[in-house]
Amino acid sequence: MNFVPGIFILASIATVLSLDNGLMRTPPMGWMAWERYRCDIDCVSDPKNCISEALFIDMADRLAEDGWRELGYDHIMIDDCWTAMLRDEEGRLQPDPLRFPGGMLKLAQYVHDRGLKLGIYADIGKFTCMGYPGTTLDKIQIDAQTFANWTIDYLKFDGCYSSTDEQEKGYPLMSKALNATGRPIGYSCSWPAYQGGLPPKINYTFLGEICNAWRNYDDIQDSWDSVLGIVDWFFNNQDHLQPAAGPGRWNDPDMLIIGNFGLSLDQSRSQMALWAIMAAPLIMSNDLRTISSSSRNILQNKVLIGISQDPLGFQGRRLLKEKSQIEIFWRPLSHAASALVFFSRRSDMPYRYQTSLARLNYTTGSYKVLDVFTGETASFPSHTTEFTVSINPSGVVMWYVCPTSRWIVLPTRLPRPYDTNFPHR
Repeated sequence: MNFVPGIFILASIATVLSLDNGLMRTPPMGWMAWERYRCDIDCVSDPKNCISEALFIDMADRLAEDGWRELGYDHIMIDDCWTAMLRDEEGRLQPDPLRFPGGMLKLAQYVHDRGLKLGIYADIGKFTCMGYPGTTLDKIQIDAQTFANWTIDYLKFDGCYSSTDEQEKGYPLMSKALNATGRPIGYSCSWPAYQGGLPPKINYTFLGEICNAWRNYDDIQDSWDSVLGIVDWFFNNQDHLQPAAGPGRWNDPDMLIIGNFGLSLDQSRSQMALWAIMAAPLIMSNDLRTISSSSRNILQNKVLIGISQDPLGFQGRRLLKEKSQIEIFWRPLSHAASALVFFSRRSDMPYRYQTSLARLNYTTGSYKVLDVFTGETASFPSHTTEFTVSINPSGVVMWYVCPTSRWIVLPTRLPRPYDTNFPHR
């Protein structure tokens, strides 16, 4: 076993001031259109799946009525392709009138009436990634105020068709403009993804002062290879990324693709577990109208969501990469607890992995563990007690671990408002 240097050292966690809006003290949760629906604007041939107010109304209904909202999935996120091709006479962005006939304010009211939050998309460049009007430097203030007037709750600010200089000026300017509206609007920046995602080009201390979350790396695709590529990049660079995360400021490895076409059941569990270890936003991109019960069970796993939403907000780390293609990940949690993930990169058969908590650098004492996916518990009278886990190919075993003397029922989530008096309305 080759231990990663400084495994359990959370020192160098940056003490930074996050965006002054009091939002996203835990990683945001919800649903976003992009990965599943892309830029489908053909509402004649594909009315149920095109980027339109009907799609977002459908998904808002599903979040509100199918148990998602109560678990914390409370954001509905519009991505690219929502605007008309031209701004209005006063220079403001406007939704496509055929696909969003009711307008954004009406859609936001519908979403808020269901105890949810509405997110929207813009781009710092001349155009969005799909060629719609961008938010250039001279349009930042008017667009921020437009979003506030529409009672938007979250902005994803992309970086296509922009220069390094425009990004360096525009991302902080948008942060300032959003704050100036007086409306709490969560702010997700894509700045790092356009500058390689790592220091020295990215100053994560500064980024934590102006943004609530940020995309660091490539867009996710509906495939296991894409998930693995993202996992590898994040954990290969964990010494740079892990200290940047915390309440109000999150690394974002992109959307959850569970419930689509590219992942097996075991791979779906793996994505969910590893995103929770990373303290990543849990933003689904799938069809909530037709999602399978097996995918729903993974996404609605209360213990796993409780780990994701732990109020300490520490991002976890990879502890080990074994020659057997087993990897172990760890995240510290409240109440002296932690989460462990045993992940198999094998493709042949289930692998029986033997170790002890002592070998994973746990301190002296007795421990109890809860298997996050099976609900089974086990007790270890000593940290040196040997145990064996059987891990399916491309699958995980995930444990909630706590000293016996501190064992408590894991909170499933932080309280979230979902009544009609929702304060961001």
